[in-house]
Amino acid sequence: MTKPFSTSATPYRIENPEEFAKNILRVFEEGGRAMGELLERPDAKITPFSAASEANEATKTLSEIARLWMADPAKLVEAQGALVRSYIDLWNASIRRVLGETVEPIVEPPPSDNRFKDPEWSTNPYFDFWKQAYLLTTQWAEDVLEQTEGLDEASRQKAEFYLRMLSSALSPSNFPLTNPEVVRETFATNAQNLVQGMEHLARDMERSGDLLKISQTDTEAFEVGKNLATTPGKVVFQNEIFQLIQYSPTTDEVREVPLLVVPPWINKYYILDLTPAKSFLKFAVDQGFTVFVVSWVNPDHRLAHKTFEDYMLEGILTAADAVKRETGVEKCNVTGYCVGGTLLGATLAYCAARGEEPFRAVTFLTTQLDFTKAGDLLLFTNDNQLAALEKMMGERGFLDGSRMANVFNLMRPRDLIWPYIVNNYLLGKKPFPFDLLYWNQDSTRMAAANHNFYLREFYNENKLAKGEMSLAGVKLDLKKVKLPVFEVATKEDHIAPARSVFIGSKLLGGPVEFVLAGSGHIAGVVNPPDKMKYQYWTAPKAAADTLDEWIGMAKEHPGSWWPHWVEWLTKYAGDWVAPREPGEQLGVIEDAPGSYVKAKP
Repeated sequence: MTKPFSTSATPYRIENPEEFAKNILRVFEEGGRAMGELLERPDAKITPFSAASEANEATKTLSEIARLWMADPAKLVEAQGALVRSYIDLWNASIRRVLGETVEPIVEPPPSDNRFKDPEWSTNPYFDFWKQAYLLTTQWAEDVLEQTEGLDEASRQKAEFYLRMLSSALSPSNFPLTNPEVVRETFATNAQNLVQGMEHLARDMERSGDLLKISQTDTEAFEVGKNLATTPGKVVFQNEIFQLIQYSPTTDEVREVPLLVVPPWINKYYILDLTPAKSFLKFAVDQGFTVFVVSWVNPDHRLAHKTFEDYMLEGILTAADAVKRETGVEKCNVTGYCVGGTLLGATLAYCAARGEEPFRAVTFLTTQLDFTKAGDLLLFTNDNQLAALEKMMGERGFLDGSRMANVFNLMRPRDLIWPYIVNNYLLGKKPFPFDLLYWNQDSTRMAAANHNFYLREFYNENKLAKGEMSLAGVKLDLKKVKLPVFEVATKEDHIAPARSVFIGSKLLGGPVEFVLAGSGHIAGVVNPPDKMKYQYWTAPKAAADTLDEWIGMAKEHPGSWWPHWVEWLTKYAGDWVAPREPGEQLGVIEDAPGSYVKAKP
């Protein structure tokens, strides 16, 4: 038996050297084969939103930062000296720890950093050294970037984004020899974990499309219509681009004015109908609302020509007309989530310009109408990237959902990429079943014409906010939208930043009830009252010019914003009437959740 490898209380022994050696050889063999296949995949090519293209952009951006520092040699030497001194301090402290002294750490991760939760990151001098060296280096790099002169706001934002990507990738938690949990597992299983990890990688490559899809959850644990999207209802209308689901009532009476929900077409609608305990749609039904939801099609090349205008005319407005015909109520209330809310905002401006009003009150969930502060997604919509993206979509007729999913993952690599690489490929474990992550991996394609318009006209040129957008021959002006609005932003949103949502809400011409929810783009919205997990903030109706001013006057409330929304919506929901069964007028096509949501890429 070999000598223990550790100086801490945890011994590291190879129990079966022969098996360990065989498994290590298998890892090298399978790993080499997997690497060869990875290099042949589209992931390795510089195509829109691929890892290779982002690595190329990162190299260009950070090289420019280096060039600016090299132009001032004295300042560069001073910065390098500060880093070297911190390394020397760490080395001396580590030597003293090995000799038995109690030494306070030079640097510590924040409590929220889950990468270093394993006790041995602190108790074992070897792992503690790598952890602190990493933290010192990343802090130094962030300070260097902050002190870099001559950068405009856009260049600085780009550099900060790519620095986060790089520092997330270089964490010692991502490498088998510097992660205590991986080292323990490797010794305990005679490296069987690494062999299993290579098998998981091979499976992920086999099931992936253009870009590698790292498994974030056990996909075999869920099935749409079986244990997700199970709120009872019927599909009562459909056309080429959506199915309309009407949910069965659960109360003895229902509110007169129905509710139409418009989710984003970038993802599937059932983020609002996960399990019954997390379902926003079921919650609304249980409050006595007659709820309809748009379930967008998963488009292929046959729908390449469908435009943003089509999604308005054949989508939202056709759905609103179907709701009117089904219920006999002239105007419905409407809710738009994320991109669905942006489409809804443009639709409201279109209707207002034409003197038409099919809606009574509006709810926007994490919706951007102005894109000047749209966050890191702006980095993916410059002219060069859009030209390459348009060329790709022109050849296929759609954008594969894996590319947008890759973008969202790249925006939060520390949470959405590296933990799963460590768990799946280094620890050799199956990912934990998690309904939200199953939905996140159940991505959809995007019709070429529609998505080109959305990225260029909104993100790149911000035409709706500027009053320069036209749809179906009508000039759009958000100030003409006078309807009452309930606007929800989330505090930690990386897709629709709260500041961006707030700026957009100021463009509307009617009264806006602005609410800030805790957490991020998904968890801040899907926050059922029973969980009491996050909080929300409200403020007096007196207008604030900036989000910071609004936060200064806001009051914090524990728990979910959902009951507060129901209280607001009830004012526009009319009297109580007899419950409506789905399809009484339009007929029933099939049971919810319908066939469109089940279509796979």
